[in-house]
Amino acid sequence: MPLFIVWYLLQAGTILAYTHADTLRGSNGRGRVWWDLQHYDLTVQFFPDGYIVGENKIHFTITSVPCDSLQLDLDTTMHIVRMQLETGENLDVSTEGKVVWVKYPFHTFSAGSQHEITVNYSGTPRKAVNPPWDGGFSQLKDKNGKPWLSVSCQGLGASVWWPCKDMQWDEPDSGIDLHFALRGFKEMKDSLAIVSNGRFLGVDTRDVEQNSSAPSENLKFWHWQVKNPINNYDVTFYIGDYVHWHDTLTGEKGLLDLDFWALRYNEVKARIQFAVVKQMVHCFEYWMGPYPFYEDGYKLVEAPYLGMEHQSAIAYGNDYKMGYMGFDRTYTGVGMNFDYIIVHESGHEWFGNNITAKDIADNWIHEGITTYSETLFTECMLGKEKADQYNVGEWRNIENDKPIIGTYGVNTEGSNDMYDKGTAMMHMIRILTKDDEKFRQMLRGLTSEYYHKTVTTQEIESYIQDHTGVELKAFFNQYLRSNVVPEVEYYIADRKLHYRFDNVVPGFSLPIPVASSNKHALLNITSDWQTISFKKSYNLKFSKDFLIKVK
Repeated sequence: MPLFIVWYLLQAGTILAYTHADTLRGSNGRGRVWWDLQHYDLTVQFFPDGYIVGENKIHFTITSVPCDSLQLDLDTTMHIVRMQLETGENLDVSTEGKVVWVKYPFHTFSAGSQHEITVNYSGTPRKAVNPPWDGGFSQLKDKNGKPWLSVSCQGLGASVWWPCKDMQWDEPDSGIDLHFALRGFKEMKDSLAIVSNGRFLGVDTRDVEQNSSAPSENLKFWHWQVKNPINNYDVTFYIGDYVHWHDTLTGEKGLLDLDFWALRYNEVKARIQFAVVKQMVHCFEYWMGPYPFYEDGYKLVEAPYLGMEHQSAIAYGNDYKMGYMGFDRTYTGVGMNFDYIIVHESGHEWFGNNITAKDIADNWIHEGITTYSETLFTECMLGKEKADQYNVGEWRNIENDKPIIGTYGVNTEGSNDMYDKGTAMMHMIRILTKDDEKFRQMLRGLTSEYYHKTVTTQEIESYIQDHTGVELKAFFNQYLRSNVVPEVEYYIADRKLHYRFDNVVPGFSLPIPVASSNKHALLNITSDWQTISFKKSYNLKFSKDFLIKVK
């Protein structure tokens, strides 16, 4: 067993228990591993009381020898009405908690063959408790008493409202078609828009049967289409009395469509608040490469919760305030110069939506690098000095409660420090690279190399090391797999400075500038005691560019 793992286990001191249900949800098990998603075609009818009726056509390819059970995921609040193969054959299903087992002699299918399963279902999805963190359906009324609905389900999973292969490492290669309609909303439904991911392809009118004793109802289905691969939890809808306006910008890949949707009575302040989008996209393209979803466009949509990175349809709920709900998370004042939710959630288009962690245990790739995108935008807006202040200010929120990498295979994330310790890591890597252009090309290289792909932490670590030229193995072990902050111990005696790191993984070191009133030095600090000539000083300062403690 590697020494750093032994060290980590000793530091952790606790063992977490996971259930069979956790393993089914979080692992690429026997019912998942042999088939690859190609496309979803999802149709949902929404009722005023929160009830939904849906159909999902799941297109997939057989990639290896299949077993005779296929795993889908669907919350227990949902009921499967019927499931059919593309031949029209009805499929036998059984449920195990939130897992749906589809029984069929799939072993008769050859590798490379393509198939389709159609799932008809209905039910009342879970209501959001504290969205977007504890998500589900948010079903509110706007200030004019009109319906305002949406969903947030990161972590909870898209299976809370539609049947799918609910895991991050298999995205539908050819995207998703979405057909949404309001049913039973009476005359009010004509004033409501249904916004979703991707491109709007128009409204289709269909006659839908109600029951044997009632006439069919004429419904308008809003059709949206996503051409690119997409995370399940990014698939969303927004239903409300929206006003819409369109714009474009000329970016690195040509003309990018920008669409904005705000509640009708918020249009004036929304146009003012959302104007930052062009500057932001240009900044992010400079630092992180072309916007990853030109085919699907960019949308910013007012939502009944704080925000979410829904691909090509960013959820906005920051109440048209600067900072984070009018508060500066950095405690520096710098954070009040822009709207945190617009910048942070849009940054996820590059890291989280374009590059997606295979396992949510590695979601620091989403949150840590995206949190650093706030610093990059601050630099574009206010310069490097203010950006550095902003970044270091966010470190005050780090709790060091547990490692920021979670447990693999059981659908669990690590510490929320993935945000602020993640941005600290990116800042330190930039400092260690000693070349901002090389660092910028590394970020752009990541979004190009892993364009529309799912990745592991190990892949991202290796890429960053290879393209910065900095040895970072122990660095990543310390900040990703440990919740302990490196601590510099030092003392001065006989005109000599004695120093070392305590609380570090084997092999950890950092080159840290140190200054006093009469001396400057660059110390390559390790876990071994070292000594340099140094006059006694009561004004010894270690660089603020590194997340360390000093004793």
